[in-house]
Amino acid sequence: MARITTQKALDHAFNIRRDVFIIEQGVPETLEFDAFDRLDSGCEHVLMTYNGSPAATGRVRKIDTCAKLERICVRKSYRGFGLGKQVIHQLEAVIKNEHVDHYLLHGQTHAIGFYESLGYTVFSDVFIEDGIPHVKMKKNLSHADN
Repeated sequence: MARITTQKALDHAFNIRRDVFIIEQGVPETLEFDAFDRLDSGCEHVLMTYNGSPAATGRVRKIDTCAKLERICVRKSYRGFGLGKQVIHQLEAVIKNEHVDHYLLHGQTHAIGFYESLGYTVFSDVFIEDGIPHVKMKKNLSHADN
């Protein structure tokens, strides 16, 4: 797992997101990529490889005293190896010392149990984001030392 610091690594992350969100889940490309998808955007991006191949990614950005985890995904062929959990832990670690008091994410409803196992709790009704049912989930920093 590594923080993304080069355009080449960021391009690997974009390819993972294309595979998962655009091809697999049908999210339009115009909705998947945004102003935070640059190295100088204020977001921290991470890339996880598995046996040398780009396998998982995510990003985190600070919003006031909150750290919002976003675009977390694992390529289908690499699921079941714990990479998603490692991405979450890395994103939390990257932003932990940036004066935040909680983590926030919009979790797809099918992944609620996964995020709950990492200390996140649901605090919203189901809503549709990019055509997919989501909930808002939160984890207080005092509970983030798992």
